[in-house]
Amino acid sequence: MVLLTWIAEVAAEPLVLEPTDRRVEWETNTWSLSTAREDRSSLSAAAVVAAFEQTAAAIRERIRDLGFPGVATFYVWHDEQAGQLRCSTGSVAPDALPFSGTYVASDDLGPVVESFLADSEPGSIAWSDLDDVQSVSVKTGTEPEIMPLGVWVASVGASR
Repeated sequence: MVLLTWIAEVAAEPLVLEPTDRRVEWETNTWSLSTAREDRSSLSAAAVVAAFEQTAAAIRERIRDLGFPGVATFYVWHDEQAGQLRCSTGSVAPDALPFSGTYVASDDLGPVVESFLADSEPGSIAWSDLDDVQSVSVKTGTEPEIMPLGVWVASVGASR
């Protein structure tokens, strides 16, 4: 299972914790992971969850060894537009993650992974889903409901 190997490798990749430069953290610490459609069907959500939990534990150990004294969070989300699982580590609390939209932090990774594994056409968006906000508003008389992004968070810093 290549995806499980890639998830494990994230723990050994370069790691920058720089509270004064979030852009550098984001660029260095953010990973996009995917797998072929046929591989998705052979993966279990439990195995993917376990791989991310092990990666979070390894990152926590690295951060402790670095002597970083602050808050740090490892987090995972399903980027539906790209058809990928993404993960990152930042020197931020779970309620301050660098997303431009609304998100819901959770300690349950299962729904994020299940959404990714159930995505039968990763990165594809149906034409019917491409209506712009104005045309949806005109058709229905209401603003479209925007669902917040589900994000799994794990504390990996010294401060908790």
